[in-house]
This record gives sequence, structure tokens and C-alpha cells, in this order.
Amino acid sequence: MTFQISQRGKEYLKAAQTLLSAAQTMTDRAIAGQLKALAEDYERRADKASQVDAAKAFARLATDAEDAWRT
Repeated sequence: MTFQISQRGKEYLKAAQTLLSAAQTMTDRAIAGQLKALAEDYERRADKASQVDAAKAFARLATDAEDAWRT
């Protein structure tokens, strides 16, 4: 199943891109590595946020459909 990226997921990806950009300009390899690891974490958060947001939207649709069916 594929999910569209949510607005919250887009914000996490934007932060990840900013971190990766900063890491590329670093001369200190240790700090660059930490920034890259943090960026990867934000990418995982973007994926999870989008999945959670999609599940919440689906649950709302199911509830609305059930309410409409009952009336």
C-alpha cells in the first residue's frame, strides 16, 4: 500500500534536506556525520508521520461513512 506524503511529512523532509545541505558544507567530518544521521532520522519520521496521518484520515472517513449509513 502506498501513502501520499502528508503536510507534516513534508515538513520533516524539508528539515532533513536542510540538515543534509548543512552537512555537505561541513569540514568537520564528525559533525557532518551527525547531521547526516539526524537527517536520516527525520526522513524516517516523515514516512511514519505520513502513515499515521493517512491512517487517521482513513479512520475519519470510515467513521463518517458509518454515521451516514446509520442515518
